[in-house]
Amino acid sequence: MDYLVRDEKLELKYESGKGAWTYHIQIPNTKHIVGKWGDLKVSGFIDGYKLEAKNLFTIKGQDKLISINQVIRDSINKSGGDIVTVTLYLLTTKDPITEKQILDTFKESGVLESFEQLPKKERNGILAKILSGGNEEKQIKMIVKYIDKLSK
Repeated sequence: MDYLVRDEKLELKYESGKGAWTYHIQIPNTKHIVGKWGDLKVSGFIDGYKLEAKNLFTIKGQDKLISINQVIRDSINKSGGDIVTVTLYLLTTKDPITEKQILDTFKESGVLESFEQLPKKERNGILAKILSGGNEEKQIKMIVKYIDKLSK
């Protein structure tokens, strides 16, 4: 296994206005890891809570982020500013971004229900825009934009 962190004490950060990444953990020493959206997935534990195949968020030139949704925060009884014990290992895939990955990301971000309430034509349009969005950076920006829009 390719561990990114092992039993490391990290801060659960809170940054208003970051959509699905409002609560997140920044994984140290990961800015060098390259991969397109969906290729960078991790599994492991946060304060004993098991994580499976969670996407990492890439910010060019910075360490990767992992979003910590309310289900996880409630399970570990932690919030922004708290210290958590983190063990994460990298899972890799060489497959292109898929509709399932987008929908899984919407689910992880708590906006899948809002997405599913949109008319079918609008849902298909959103997925098509993301899937044909050019390079990875543009696709990630579109996903984040739609997550923010759906969370309101």
